Amino acid sequence: MKVRQDAWSHEDDLLLAETVLRHIREGGTQLNAFDEVGDALNRTSAACGFRWNAVVRDKYEDAIKLAKKHRKQRKRQLAQQAKPQYKSFEPKQEPVKAPSFMEEFSKSFEAVDRAMNKPRELSLDDVISFLQTFRENGTKSFILEEENEQLKNKVVELEEAYAQLQKEYRSVEEDYQSIIQIMDRARKMAVLEDEGVDRTAASFRMDKNGNLEKVAK
Repeated sequence: MKVRQDAWSHEDDLLLAETVLRHIREGGTQLNAFDEVGDALNRTSAACGFRWNAVVRDKYEDAIKLAKKHRKQRKRQLAQQAKPQYKSFEPKQEPVKAPSFMEEFSKSFEAVDRAMNKPRELSLDDVISFLQTFRENGTKSFILEEENEQLKNKVVELEEAYAQLQKEYRSVEEDYQSIIQIMDRARKMAVLEDEGVDRTAASFRMDKNGNLEKVAK
């Protein structure tokens, strides 16, 4: 049975804080953290929990908030990775920037160091946890870059299609203006005819250039 009655040292408190914060970041429970610390220090899990809640916890409020924030971001990423990935071609205002887990990781342990006012070294578990998170972040960034490249290609295709439509529109506009000119000439010739030319004495025909000309019957 693990029972130990001597006082807690500075190193014991630091180990307890680091372990609890790591379990919070990785989505674990504080009970599991207390069991892990108890095994390492030859203390009971209940003693570790009492020490954390009664003495240590108040010193790490900022670090706990950062750890919970990191856990929330990690859960969101895992949920997004579990969903089917669909390619979207909707234009975006700005490229999406993945959260900086390096910054969050540093802030968490800087808060620990400030609370204890003592330099520390990262444990192997801390490094492994950070590298796993960094790899997940890098994979997401690669996917976003690929989607951004596809969007650029889509914009080029749309610009080419738009240029083609403009060309076709100009052609239709030219045909329309030609028709207007033909109708205008026909109206003028009809007016001249009303002023003294016998309507039965002439007729109209269109030449190869689209112009109306008066032809005697």
